[in-house]
Amino acid sequence: MFYIYKGTLTRDCFYGFIVWATGLGGLGGYFRLREKKLLAVGEKGVPCALCKLVLLFLLLIFSVCRILRVCLKKGKSLRQSLKEHGLLEDFLKKHPLTTCEPLTNYMDVDYYGTISIGTPAQDFTVVFDTGSSNLWAPSVYCSSAACTNHNKFNPSDSITYEATSQSLSIQYGTGSMTGILAYDTVQVGGIADTKQIFGLSETEPGSTFYYAPFDGILGLAFPSIASSGATPIFDNMIKEGLVSQDLFSVYLSSDEQSGSVVMFSVIDSSYYSGSLKWIPLSAETYWEITMDSITIDGETIACSGGCQAIIDTGTSLLAGPSTGISNIDSYTGASNGTISCSAMSSLPNIVFTINGIEFPVPASAYIIDVRSCTSGFESIDVGGLWILGDVFIR
Repeated sequence: MFYIYKGTLTRDCFYGFIVWATGLGGLGGYFRLREKKLLAVGEKGVPCALCKLVLLFLLLIFSVCRILRVCLKKGKSLRQSLKEHGLLEDFLKKHPLTTCEPLTNYMDVDYYGTISIGTPAQDFTVVFDTGSSNLWAPSVYCSSAACTNHNKFNPSDSITYEATSQSLSIQYGTGSMTGILAYDTVQVGGIADTKQIFGLSETEPGSTFYYAPFDGILGLAFPSIASSGATPIFDNMIKEGLVSQDLFSVYLSSDEQSGSVVMFSVIDSSYYSGSLKWIPLSAETYWEITMDSITIDGETIACSGGCQAIIDTGTSLLAGPSTGISNIDSYTGASNGTISCSAMSSLPNIVFTINGIEFPVPASAYIIDVRSCTSGFESIDVGGLWILGDVFIR
């Protein structure tokens, strides 16, 4: 389970925390607080089959609160789709990982939910991405191949659409889009944000978004990294008083199980056990934290002396500097991204220590078994940053 809590921003007093809790399964979760930036990650617990009981309990407690849940679907990653079509090797050659742009959705995007835009509503599947801040969807103005097999927003069909003269350009790790900004009603679950700025794509070059199982992206990071200064949707919900508590939480299921969910205005304790442990955020851009070390069997193999890391729901793998990933590969026996499936039972935990708290990631989490086994680690050299994606969060 992962929670984000946002309160009233006091620019002269910025500090933040991440919270972790011992739970019943794998990791997942954080808070965001504007007055005190908070990030909380606990271990996942009960599957969503018990959501009705949990919801009834929460309704009794928060009878006057606006609580919102949006179920997420786990789709094939971009890596899987490209590999199945025999295009992965060529894609990697044409789209090398770079250091010049935000570290979001750089290779795999697995979890997405449904929102609607306009009046009457036009539905889109989007990634709820803590590694970016903009909301955008394909539009009828888009000329790229990626828009031919995805839902497209048509402004002419919405009576609440308001055009602007602003343009939008976003470069992700291995994908980009350009388009225009406009305002319209955006509905996330039961909450209608009646004047939300969002992007309408005009171009989505290359194959990144063509093979993506979702239509667009809903960014949940900080306004400071929003392209064209667009207000992120959750910030707008807070400003308009559409949420009773300034927090949201995400549960990511594993092994292709259902039950993944993003929740606004609620911390659902059924997804974790134990006490929450708070860890300071180090920047109000991405969900960035200071990590102490990465060890295997007590030996430091990466992040010696500390390093910076990003908690990113928009990245499926666990990425880091090439030197550190090389050290991990040497221990696990991974070669060119592949790893022996039989090694899963014998390989040790890889321990990420954050604010003095140890978070072990077992081999069953960092070895991805889809037809053949691949490593859940990937090299990306961006100022020494580690990207703790879904492999870590789950």
